[in-house]
Amino acid sequence: MEEQERDLDGWREAIDRLDRQIVALLEERAEVARQIGKLKAARGESVYVPAREQAVLERVIASSRGVLRAEHLRAIYTEILSACRAVQRPLRVAYFGQFGSFTHQAALTRFGSAAEFVPARTMADVFLLTEKGHTDFGVVPVENSTAGAVIDALDSFVESPLKICAEVTLPITHHLLSHSPLSEIKRVYSIGQALAQCRRWLAENLPHAELIEVGSTTEGAERASRERDAAAVASELAARHFGVPIQQAQIQDFSNNVTRFLVIGQQMSSRTGRDKTGLIFGVHDRPGALRDALDAFARRGINLTRIESRPSKRKPWEYLFFADLVGHPEDPAVAQALAELEQQCTFVKVLGAWPME
Repeated sequence: MEEQERDLDGWREAIDRLDRQIVALLEERAEVARQIGKLKAARGESVYVPAREQAVLERVIASSRGVLRAEHLRAIYTEILSACRAVQRPLRVAYFGQFGSFTHQAALTRFGSAAEFVPARTMADVFLLTEKGHTDFGVVPVENSTAGAVIDALDSFVESPLKICAEVTLPITHHLLSHSPLSEIKRVYSIGQALAQCRRWLAENLPHAELIEVGSTTEGAERASRERDAAAVASELAARHFGVPIQQAQIQDFSNNVTRFLVIGQQMSSRTGRDKTGLIFGVHDRPGALRDALDAFARRGINLTRIESRPSKRKPWEYLFFADLVGHPEDPAVAQALAELEQQCTFVKVLGAWPME
């Protein structure tokens, strides 16, 4: 036993020695980041450069011997990058919803805890805060694997000058929060997307409860914290923040429930060689117009990963098409396709480009 204690003490001393070395290296890294920040400030460049940070993460993960899993290294380095950005200049990031919302979690995943996060009541508010320069970036949900597109976000892109510069994909786990047992629940609050993602469970387990849409999952949790016969569909973080017990965990209808979030800012990301591009286009009212527009990409071997239609709001029964493609506007094939699209369409707007995760 004494020999085991000596061995344990020896390993602990090794850990302490490594910790001192790690802290010294982190401070050295932060000082280098500070100097880089001075150069960026002189050039008017952004502190957050998605293409560069993606390259750093990929290089770190590739250098691992396998003791730490890729997701662990990504989480550690997200915080290291966040702290080094803060040494250069603290970032302000707007996000849709309140503290503890899924968009808040996505913002934390992308920017780390050293950023300053600003909650916004609506999608439009996220765009407005970022357009006006009150925040450096904004984060909005755009698509869920179960419930589909987030319409308010798509509509905001039509008029906004902001560009997509990064994305975050987050697994979504919904819980039923309430101070009351299921038999006493009369109302369930949440955002429409969350209610849609739990439609089957709610119909089977709370068929007589009124489903009430509110601005965000955390607003629902806040209401459930004040009403004894009410519940909310929200996150575990919201449950802890508002002190509402989880009556039933993981009530989403599909286990692979994932939401995609977009980071918006003043500039799109630079080319990395593994990119996505978002765009909006409108076609003429004639047979085959959409097919011809899509053919500009197909003939060049460009993969469209998503296409969504929305009313243009300029003319009845006129539609705009939102699309994501694999590539960057600076890629020759993509540039040629976009030029051809300009000739064919009534409206074309590149929404941004970002590194693929």
